[in-house]
Amino acid sequence: MLDLEFARLSDPGKARDHNEDYIGHSQPATPTDGRSHGWLFALADGLGGHEKGEVASREAVERLIARFEASPPDEPLAPMLTRLLREANAHVYELAHGSGMATTIVACLFRYDRLAVAHAGDSRCYLVRDGETRLLTRDHAKAKNVLSRSLGSDLFLNVDTSEHHVLPGDMVALCSDGLHGTVADTDFAAAAQHKDLGAAARELVDLANQRDGSDNISVQLIRVRSVERVGMYRGRLYKLR
Repeated sequence: MLDLEFARLSDPGKARDHNEDYIGHSQPATPTDGRSHGWLFALADGLGGHEKGEVASREAVERLIARFEASPPDEPLAPMLTRLLREANAHVYELAHGSGMATTIVACLFRYDRLAVAHAGDSRCYLVRDGETRLLTRDHAKAKNVLSRSLGSDLFLNVDTSEHHVLPGDMVALCSDGLHGTVADTDFAAAAQHKDLGAAARELVDLANQRDGSDNISVQLIRVRSVERVGMYRGRLYKLR
């Protein structure tokens, strides 16, 4: 069956006195829940200044998780993430009342041997496999610090999604721009070699602070221990030996 280990860390950085990033996850309570729903991880980087940004990021992630846990079983991965992000967007947009409060978000959903990724803004998702680091998202930005898309800024959210197979030993990293703006692909690859994911997350955050530290810094690392291989036939999943 699918088995994951994970760690997360969020730091305000060296220049700010508050943290507008927010990280969350939903872990299945039983193997049955793992097969019907899966594991959800999300990270958001709030926009709109003190208090507004941290409210937006927290509300987005918590609404995403709540709606995920209330979802019907066996909903296809990418459409499910699209729906969840749009529902979270409507929630934050309603709370904002034209104040400009918004947030980036990146979320990933694991089930069986598959991974779906969805995002809005410039928070990123990386996959590290066999020492190679691959970026799975594309920043929605017109220029540095100028986003072309974010959650909560408009009533309708255009969500980018992708699906991938995962293998035992893979590591997935979700991070805000305070981290990916300073660390390199080789730093993620080095983190994947660490036996302790908590220590790996700390090393990445420390690197970002040493090299810059002008922004909030957040990372969530997920390592795949084992998967349950499945195939698809006429729209139905079946277990592979």
